[in-house]
Amino acid sequence: MSRLCLYFIKPPENNRWIKGDKYVRSFVRLLLRGKPRPGGVEKVFINLCKGLDKLGEDYQINLPFNQLNPTDKVAILGAGKHCLDGYNQPNKIVAGIGLMTHPSEWPKLCKEYPVAKYLQHSQWAADVYKPYFGNERCDIWPVGIDTDHWKPDTKANKKLDVLIYNKIRWDKEKLNKELRDPIVAYLAKNNLSFKEIVYGNYSEKEFHNLLEQSKAMIFLCEHESQGIACCEALSMDVPVLAWDNGYCLDPNRFSWGDSNIPATSIPIFNENCGESFKAIDFFENTADIFFKKMNEKEYNPRAFVLQNITLVKSAKTFLNFFNKIES
Repeated sequence: MSRLCLYFIKPPENNRWIKGDKYVRSFVRLLLRGKPRPGGVEKVFINLCKGLDKLGEDYQINLPFNQLNPTDKVAILGAGKHCLDGYNQPNKIVAGIGLMTHPSEWPKLCKEYPVAKYLQHSQWAADVYKPYFGNERCDIWPVGIDTDHWKPDTKANKKLDVLIYNKIRWDKEKLNKELRDPIVAYLAKNNLSFKEIVYGNYSEKEFHNLLEQSKAMIFLCEHESQGIACCEALSMDVPVLAWDNGYCLDPNRFSWGDSNIPATSIPIFNENCGESFKAIDFFENTADIFFKKMNEKEYNPRAFVLQNITLVKSAKTFLNFFNKIES
Protein backbone atom coordinates (compact mmCIF):
# COMPACT_ATOMS: atom_id res chain seq x y z
CA MET A 1 0.00 0.00 0.00
CA SER A 2 1.30 3.43 -0.95
CA ARG A 3 2.17 5.78 1.92
CA LEU A 4 2.35 9.56 1.89
CA CYS A 5 5.81 10.48 3.21
CA LEU A 6 6.38 14.15 4.07
CA TYR A 7 9.73 15.71 4.85
CA PHE A 8 10.52 18.93 6.66
CA ILE A 9 14.08 18.82 7.92
CA LYS A 10 15.42 21.93 9.61
CA PRO A 11 18.97 23.08 8.85
CA PRO A 12 21.46 21.72 11.38
CA GLU A 13 22.75 24.30 13.82
CA ASN A 14 26.51 24.73 13.76
CA ASN A 15 28.88 25.49 16.61
CA ARG A 16 29.80 29.17 16.66
CA TRP A 17 32.71 29.58 19.06
CA ILE A 18 33.63 26.25 20.64
CA LYS A 19 32.70 22.62 20.08
CA GLY A 20 29.26 21.86 21.51
CA ASP A 21 28.17 25.47 22.04
CA LYS A 22 25.24 24.98 19.65
CA TYR A 23 23.49 22.95 22.36
CA VAL A 24 24.12 25.60 25.01
CA ARG A 25 22.94 28.43 22.76
CA SER A 26 19.77 26.51 21.90
CA PHE A 27 19.02 25.95 25.60
CA VAL A 28 19.68 29.61 26.49
CA ARG A 29 17.39 30.81 23.69
CA LEU A 30 14.62 28.56 24.98
CA LEU A 31 15.02 30.01 28.50
CA LEU A 32 15.12 33.62 27.35
CA ARG A 33 12.62 33.61 24.49
CA GLY A 34 10.47 30.55 25.11
CA LYS A 35 9.43 28.14 22.39
CA PRO A 36 10.40 29.60 19.00
CA ARG A 37 7.62 30.79 16.70
CA PRO A 38 7.47 28.73 13.48
CA GLY A 39 9.00 30.47 10.49
CA GLY A 40 7.12 30.88 7.22
CA VAL A 41 8.38 27.68 5.61
CA GLU A 42 7.67 25.64 8.72
CA LYS A 43 4.17 27.11 8.90
CA VAL A 44 3.58 25.89 5.35
CA PHE A 45 4.41 22.37 6.48
CA ILE A 46 2.29 22.65 9.64
CA ASN A 47 -0.74 23.90 7.71
CA LEU A 48 -0.39 21.14 5.12
CA CYS A 49 -0.48 18.58 7.92
CA LYS A 50 -3.55 20.25 9.42
CA GLY A 51 -5.30 20.04 6.06
CA LEU A 52 -4.40 16.38 5.60
CA ASP A 53 -5.69 15.68 9.11
CA LYS A 54 -9.02 17.29 8.21
CA LEU A 55 -9.20 15.05 5.15
CA GLY A 56 -8.42 11.98 7.26
CA GLU A 57 -5.28 11.26 5.24
CA ASP A 58 -2.52 9.20 6.87
CA TYR A 59 1.06 10.35 6.39
CA GLN A 60 4.58 9.75 7.66
CA ILE A 61 6.91 12.57 8.71
CA ASN A 62 10.66 12.41 8.08
CA LEU A 63 10.75 8.64 7.59
CA PRO A 64 14.39 7.57 7.01
CA PHE A 65 14.97 7.44 3.26
CA ASN A 66 16.15 3.82 3.41
CA GLN A 67 12.73 2.82 4.80
CA LEU A 68 10.80 4.06 1.76
CA ASN A 69 8.88 1.52 -0.30
CA PRO A 70 8.82 1.75 -4.12
CA THR A 71 5.15 2.82 -4.14
CA ASP A 72 5.47 5.54 -1.48
CA LYS A 73 4.62 9.14 -2.39
CA VAL A 74 7.42 11.50 -1.37
CA ALA A 75 7.12 15.24 -0.69
CA ILE A 76 10.06 17.35 0.50
CA LEU A 77 9.14 20.91 1.48
CA GLY A 78 12.17 22.25 3.30
CA ALA A 79 14.09 23.75 4.70
CA GLY A 80 17.35 24.13 2.74
CA LYS A 81 19.49 22.08 0.34
CA HIS A 82 20.48 19.61 3.07
CA CYS A 83 16.93 18.12 2.99
CA LEU A 84 17.88 15.68 0.25
CA ASP A 85 21.21 14.60 1.69
CA GLY A 86 21.38 10.81 1.43
CA TYR A 87 18.34 10.43 -0.83
CA ASN A 88 19.07 7.59 -3.25
CA GLN A 89 15.58 6.20 -3.89
CA PRO A 90 13.82 6.02 -7.29
CA ASN A 91 10.57 7.46 -5.88
CA LYS A 92 9.56 10.61 -7.73
CA ILE A 93 9.48 13.69 -5.51
CA VAL A 94 7.12 16.62 -5.07
CA ALA A 95 9.43 19.33 -3.75
CA GLY A 96 9.52 23.04 -3.27
CA ILE A 97 8.84 26.15 -1.25
CA GLY A 98 11.85 26.12 1.05
CA LEU A 99 14.66 24.24 -0.63
CA MET A 100 16.32 27.40 -1.97
CA THR A 101 15.70 31.13 -2.37
CA HIS A 102 16.42 31.20 -6.11
CA PRO A 103 16.88 28.32 -8.58
CA SER A 104 20.36 29.56 -9.56
CA GLU A 105 21.45 28.35 -6.11
CA TRP A 106 20.65 24.75 -7.13
CA PRO A 107 20.17 24.64 -10.91
CA LYS A 108 20.87 20.88 -11.20
CA LEU A 109 18.38 19.82 -8.51
CA CYS A 110 16.12 17.96 -10.93
CA LYS A 111 19.06 16.18 -12.56
CA GLU A 112 20.54 15.13 -9.23
CA TYR A 113 17.24 13.88 -7.78
CA PRO A 114 13.96 12.54 -9.27
CA VAL A 115 12.00 15.76 -8.66
CA ALA A 116 8.81 15.49 -10.73
CA LYS A 117 7.12 18.63 -9.40
CA TYR A 118 8.63 21.79 -7.94
CA LEU A 119 6.08 23.95 -6.16
CA GLN A 120 5.81 27.65 -5.46
CA HIS A 121 2.91 29.47 -3.87
CA SER A 122 2.13 31.85 -6.73
CA GLN A 123 2.51 32.51 -10.42
CA TRP A 124 5.29 35.09 -10.29
CA ALA A 125 7.43 32.86 -8.06
CA ALA A 126 6.84 29.80 -10.27
CA ASP A 127 7.83 31.84 -13.32
CA VAL A 128 11.26 32.42 -11.74
CA TYR A 129 11.85 28.65 -11.57
CA LYS A 130 10.53 27.64 -15.00
CA PRO A 131 13.67 28.57 -17.01
CA TYR A 132 15.69 26.30 -14.72
CA PHE A 133 13.34 23.36 -14.04
CA GLY A 134 10.92 23.48 -16.99
CA ASN A 135 7.32 24.64 -17.43
CA GLU A 136 5.77 21.21 -16.85
CA ARG A 137 7.72 20.53 -13.69
CA CYS A 138 6.91 23.86 -12.01
CA ASP A 139 3.47 24.22 -10.45
CA ILE A 140 1.52 26.52 -8.13
CA TRP A 141 0.33 25.57 -4.66
CA PRO A 142 -0.97 28.20 -2.21
CA VAL A 143 -0.86 26.85 1.33
CA GLY A 144 -4.12 26.75 3.27
CA ILE A 145 -5.02 29.10 6.12
CA ASP A 146 -6.43 27.77 9.39
CA THR A 147 -9.75 29.60 9.12
CA ASP A 148 -11.00 28.08 12.38
CA HIS A 149 -8.23 29.86 14.26
CA TRP A 150 -7.98 32.97 12.08
CA LYS A 151 -11.63 33.98 12.27
CA PRO A 152 -13.26 37.23 13.36
CA ASP A 153 -14.70 37.64 16.83
CA THR A 154 -18.14 39.11 16.22
CA LYS A 155 -18.16 40.46 19.79
CA ALA A 156 -14.72 42.10 19.57
CA ASN A 157 -14.43 45.85 20.03
CA LYS A 158 -12.89 47.19 16.83
CA LYS A 159 -11.28 50.14 18.59
CA LEU A 160 -8.24 50.30 16.30
CA ASP A 161 -8.66 51.85 12.86
CA VAL A 162 -5.46 50.47 11.33
CA LEU A 163 -2.82 47.86 12.04
CA ILE A 164 0.41 48.59 10.15
CA TYR A 165 2.25 45.37 9.31
CA ASN A 166 5.82 46.42 8.59
CA LYS A 167 7.76 43.78 6.71
CA ILE A 168 10.19 46.10 4.94
CA ARG A 169 13.30 43.95 4.54
CA TRP A 170 15.84 45.97 2.58
CA ASP A 171 16.87 49.65 2.59
CA LYS A 172 14.92 49.85 5.84
CA GLU A 173 16.04 53.32 6.87
CA LYS A 174 15.25 54.80 3.45
CA LEU A 175 11.93 53.04 2.97
CA ASN A 176 10.70 53.68 6.49
CA LYS A 177 11.39 57.37 5.95
CA GLU A 178 9.98 57.61 2.41
CA LEU A 179 7.14 55.06 2.62
CA ARG A 180 6.14 54.28 6.18
CA ASP A 181 6.43 57.79 7.67
CA PRO A 182 4.14 59.51 5.11
CA ILE A 183 1.57 56.78 5.73
CA VAL A 184 1.67 57.48 9.47
CA ALA A 185 1.29 61.21 8.71
CA TYR A 186 -1.80 60.45 6.61
CA LEU A 187 -3.34 58.44 9.43
CA ALA A 188 -2.67 61.22 11.91
CA LYS A 189 -4.11 63.88 9.54
CA ASN A 190 -7.29 61.83 9.21
CA ASN A 191 -7.56 61.05 12.94
CA LEU A 192 -7.17 57.32 12.34
CA SER A 193 -5.81 55.35 15.29
CA PHE A 194 -3.13 52.76 14.56
CA LYS A 195 -0.63 50.33 15.97
CA GLU A 196 2.38 48.88 14.19
CA ILE A 197 4.07 45.51 14.34
CA VAL A 198 7.37 44.71 12.71
CA TYR A 199 8.05 41.36 11.08
CA GLY A 200 10.08 39.07 13.33
CA ASN A 201 9.31 41.05 16.48
CA TYR A 202 5.90 39.81 17.51
CA SER A 203 4.16 36.65 18.70
CA GLU A 204 1.35 34.95 16.81
CA LYS A 205 -0.96 35.60 19.77
CA GLU A 206 -0.15 39.31 19.67
CA PHE A 207 -0.87 39.46 15.94
CA HIS A 208 -4.15 37.59 16.39
CA ASN A 209 -5.26 39.91 19.20
CA LEU A 210 -4.40 43.02 17.19
CA LEU A 211 -6.33 41.75 14.17
CA GLU A 212 -9.38 41.18 16.38
CA GLN A 213 -9.22 44.86 17.37
CA SER A 214 -8.45 46.27 13.91
CA LYS A 215 -10.78 47.54 11.22
CA ALA A 216 -8.08 47.44 8.53
CA MET A 217 -4.44 46.52 7.91
CA ILE A 218 -1.77 48.32 5.92
CA PHE A 219 0.75 45.82 4.56
CA LEU A 220 4.26 47.00 3.74
CA CYS A 221 6.50 44.41 2.08
CA GLU A 222 8.64 44.41 -1.07
CA HIS A 223 7.24 41.11 -2.38
CA GLU A 224 5.75 37.82 -1.19
CA SER A 225 5.42 34.38 -2.76
CA GLN A 226 2.16 34.07 -0.80
CA GLY A 227 2.14 36.37 2.23
CA ILE A 228 0.74 34.13 4.95
CA ALA A 229 0.35 36.97 7.47
CA CYS A 230 -1.62 38.97 4.94
CA CYS A 231 -3.82 35.93 4.24
CA GLU A 232 -4.38 35.47 7.99
CA ALA A 233 -5.59 39.07 8.22
CA LEU A 234 -7.97 38.46 5.33
CA SER A 235 -9.23 35.32 7.06
CA MET A 236 -10.01 37.49 10.11
CA ASP A 237 -12.16 39.59 7.74
CA VAL A 238 -9.74 42.51 7.96
CA PRO A 239 -9.40 44.31 4.60
CA VAL A 240 -5.87 45.15 3.51
CA LEU A 241 -4.27 48.17 1.88
CA ALA A 242 -0.98 46.94 0.45
CA TRP A 243 2.15 48.47 -1.02
CA ASP A 244 2.77 46.55 -4.25
CA ASN A 245 5.76 47.98 -6.11
CA GLY A 246 5.66 45.32 -8.83
CA TYR A 247 9.21 43.94 -8.64
CA CYS A 248 11.49 41.77 -6.54
CA LEU A 249 13.81 44.09 -4.62
CA ASP A 250 15.98 41.43 -2.99
CA PRO A 251 19.57 42.74 -3.35
CA ASN A 252 20.70 39.17 -4.10
CA ARG A 253 18.95 39.43 -7.48
CA PHE A 254 22.13 40.85 -8.99
CA SER A 255 24.18 37.81 -7.93
CA TRP A 256 21.40 35.59 -9.34
CA GLY A 257 21.96 37.27 -12.71
CA ASP A 258 18.31 38.33 -12.80
CA SER A 259 18.03 41.96 -11.78
CA ASN A 260 14.55 42.59 -13.24
CA ILE A 261 12.07 40.12 -11.70
CA PRO A 262 8.35 41.04 -11.85
CA ALA A 263 6.80 40.28 -8.46
CA THR A 264 3.96 41.21 -6.16
CA SER A 265 3.42 41.56 -2.42
CA ILE A 266 -0.19 40.32 -2.69
CA PRO A 267 -0.27 37.25 -4.98
CA ILE A 268 -3.31 35.81 -3.16
CA PHE A 269 -5.70 38.76 -3.36
CA ASN A 270 -8.59 40.28 -5.30
CA GLU A 271 -10.98 43.23 -5.20
CA ASN A 272 -12.87 41.73 -2.24
CA CYS A 273 -9.73 41.88 -0.13
CA GLY A 274 -8.82 45.57 -0.35
CA GLU A 275 -6.64 47.86 -2.45
CA SER A 276 -3.00 48.30 -3.43
CA PHE A 277 -0.71 51.19 -4.38
CA LYS A 278 2.50 51.07 -6.41
CA ALA A 279 4.38 53.94 -4.74
CA ILE A 280 3.87 56.52 -2.02
CA ASP A 281 2.78 59.10 -4.63
CA PHE A 282 -0.35 56.99 -5.18
CA PHE A 283 -1.02 56.22 -1.53
CA GLU A 284 -3.28 59.07 -0.49
CA ASN A 285 -5.80 58.72 -3.32
CA THR A 286 -5.87 54.93 -2.91
CA ALA A 287 -6.23 55.23 0.87
CA ASP A 288 -9.18 57.62 0.47
CA ILE A 289 -10.90 55.05 -1.76
CA PHE A 290 -9.97 52.18 0.57
CA PHE A 291 -11.34 53.72 3.77
CA LYS A 292 -14.50 54.92 2.02
CA LYS A 293 -15.23 51.42 0.67
CA MET A 294 -14.28 49.86 4.02
CA ASN A 295 -16.73 52.10 5.89
CA GLU A 296 -19.42 51.20 3.37
CA LYS A 297 -18.74 47.46 3.96
CA GLU A 298 -17.80 46.81 0.32
CA TYR A 299 -15.00 44.36 1.10
CA ASN A 300 -15.47 40.71 2.02
CA PRO A 301 -11.96 39.30 2.55
CA ARG A 302 -12.91 36.26 4.62
CA ALA A 303 -15.24 35.03 1.87
CA PHE A 304 -12.27 35.18 -0.52
CA VAL A 305 -10.16 33.04 1.83
CA LEU A 306 -12.96 30.53 2.42
CA GLN A 307 -13.40 30.13 -1.32
CA ASN A 308 -9.74 29.86 -2.26
CA ILE A 309 -7.23 28.92 0.45
CA THR A 310 -8.72 26.80 3.21
CA LEU A 311 -6.68 23.99 4.76
CA VAL A 312 -8.84 21.34 3.06
CA LYS A 313 -8.77 22.93 -0.40
CA SER A 314 -4.98 23.33 -0.21
CA ALA A 315 -4.43 19.75 0.98
CA LYS A 316 -6.61 18.38 -1.86
CA THR A 317 -4.61 20.40 -4.39
CA PHE A 318 -1.39 19.06 -2.90
CA LEU A 319 -2.50 15.43 -3.14
CA ASN A 320 -3.51 15.95 -6.75
CA PHE A 321 0.12 16.66 -7.71
CA PHE A 322 0.84 12.97 -7.13
CA ASN A 323 -1.97 12.06 -9.53
CA LYS A 324 -0.38 14.32 -12.14
CA ILE A 325 2.92 12.50 -11.68
CA GLU A 326 1.31 9.07 -12.10
CA SER A 327 -0.78 10.00 -15.13
